[in-house]
Amino acid sequence: MDKLKMQTVNKADENFKKLAAMFPNAVTETIDENGEVVRAIDKDVLMQEISCKVVDGNEERYQFTWPDKKKSVLLANAPINKTLRPVRDDETTPTGADSEGKPYCSSGSVDFDNTENLYIEGDNLEVLKLLQETYLGKIKMIYIDPPYNTGNDFLYEDDFAQDIEEYFASSGQFDHEGNRLFTNTESNGRFHTDWLNMIYPRLKLAKDLLSDDGIILISIDDKEIDNLMRCCGEVFGMSNIIATFIVVSNSAKNNSRFVSITHEYLLCVAKNKDATPTGWAVAKTNSDSFIKITQQLLKSGKTMDEIHSELLSLVKYPKYYEFDHYTYVDERGPFRASDLTAPGSKARYDVIHPVTKKPCKTGTRGWAYSESEMNKLIDNNYILFGETETVMPQLKNYLFDNEKSLPKSVLFFDSQSSTKWMKAQKFGFDFPKAIDYIKYVLSMYPKSDCEVLDFFSGSATTAHSVMQLNAEDGGHRKFIMVQLPEVVDEKSEAYKAGYKNICEIGKERIRRAAKKIAEENPEAKFDGGFRVLKCDTSNMKDIYYNPTEYEPSLFTSLEDNIKEDRTSEDLLFQVMLDLGVLLSSKIEETTIAGKIVFNVENNYLIACFDGNVTEEVITEIAKQKPYYFVMRDSSMANDSVATNFEQIFAAYSPETVRKVL
Repeated sequence: MDKLKMQTVNKADENFKKLAAMFPNAVTETIDENGEVVRAIDKDVLMQEISCKVVDGNEERYQFTWPDKKKSVLLANAPINKTLRPVRDDETTPTGADSEGKPYCSSGSVDFDNTENLYIEGDNLEVLKLLQETYLGKIKMIYIDPPYNTGNDFLYEDDFAQDIEEYFASSGQFDHEGNRLFTNTESNGRFHTDWLNMIYPRLKLAKDLLSDDGIILISIDDKEIDNLMRCCGEVFGMSNIIATFIVVSNSAKNNSRFVSITHEYLLCVAKNKDATPTGWAVAKTNSDSFIKITQQLLKSGKTMDEIHSELLSLVKYPKYYEFDHYTYVDERGPFRASDLTAPGSKARYDVIHPVTKKPCKTGTRGWAYSESEMNKLIDNNYILFGETETVMPQLKNYLFDNEKSLPKSVLFFDSQSSTKWMKAQKFGFDFPKAIDYIKYVLSMYPKSDCEVLDFFSGSATTAHSVMQLNAEDGGHRKFIMVQLPEVVDEKSEAYKAGYKNICEIGKERIRRAAKKIAEENPEAKFDGGFRVLKCDTSNMKDIYYNPTEYEPSLFTSLEDNIKEDRTSEDLLFQVMLDLGVLLSSKIEETTIAGKIVFNVENNYLIACFDGNVTEEVITEIAKQKPYYFVMRDSSMANDSVATNFEQIFAAYSPETVRKVL
């Protein structure tokens, strides 16, 4: 029974909790008038979060900071005027040929009308902002493999040296697609600063996309693991950091003068650890290969003693450390032995040794099982007896019965197979993430029906892994890949094979991976398609004119505020973004009285962007009772249609939310 507090609520505590939940990066510590370290809210950080300009402040306190951090916060909060445009076509138009001369396609979507997967081309900072309305709190899992700041990686440079007007106008990124990239060298003087300014705003935006029970997993190396940990502590709160995994690979990066680097890190952070689902259980990292070896040994004709000796030798290798308890073997396979007694148990009876026929040794505790349960275990060969009754019997825990466990903090993976496959496809990428590794990461999260976001998609290993895992466990994970179309080096094998940018490689990899998975798993059902979207300028014209600039011909161009090169489907996706409709939603295109009408998610949204829309069209749409209806402001056929528009909806579907572009 809870005890009454018998006092009023401490409003300061309540307000602190609210602010800490909304702005964990503002939570800090300071010294009070008595010289004691106390909790505090950093007012400068708080002011920056609610301001559209840089806020000055320089009080001494415990904090994590770096040059231009305030502008990094501003960058995350600054609005942009962009949209996502669908690329439906070109999935059947070859854009190159592989090493065998077979044509491949690398531009458009695959199964656009049915897939729930997304591949988005563009600067991930801009894309994350565009997804804020639609995917706010909807993403269960984010995995990213950002640039490791090795001194050679291309980073997304957000220029903090320019004045604020220029900054807003440029958004700080430029390349052939309007995105600025640079090589971050250690002689730069801002080596860590530039990396932090790149990652921090993206993490802030990513947090908003995560559901309350969602997690983010980030691959990183030793150069920025400390800074990444602090960034995540500010953005998510230190209490929400779940674990830092050490990931050991057999592909050493021999780029150090003193040490061959064979490991990196995986930081796992929750949006809200208290809401994160329990029941994490993953396949042992090298379970498949270990099981395959033991099965081959069991079929080899060797004696159990010989097999036992080989198993003991095998588990000494780092790759198989997690199997070091499986040091026994019988006809059923490897097993480990555990205690059969339990503290406080009153189950006391004789267990007869099968050879000596005498009662086995017992301890001071009772058996963990009833006598009938114990007899069943003995009959099914789940009890390990000693040579004589003087050895206490133990329970056999077979590897094949316990292939899943809590994820270990040290993971071992073989990346050679992924590297070989990538090279065979002429995709490039010297150190791609292992498919088994990303599958393992994805399988950590207990829910298999969720969106998986990767906004540093690279070669699309995450998409490949999502499809593979779905095919294997019957899950319904959907991927959202985001990748900047970085230009491929003209000297690379990928460029010679016909790929002009990383997005082309990523999309083609997904196509080939889906085909390979389908061939290897003919009975499996998984979504091997993806809907391509490209980040672009707004579909709406920029109409800013001074009165002196107006000419008679200008008024005609202002009658339609849509850019001439934009299609109705372009407009539809911008509307979906604005209204918070999932970009993977089912879209059906129909014709009513000669006008193209889009129906999204079974009447949730109906849109018509054709011109000269008649009362017949409006009436038929209203009869379908959509939640939203959207059309162009200038598309009504005449004044009569405009006059009767509201009356038609009032008669057939008064609840419909009507909007115009």
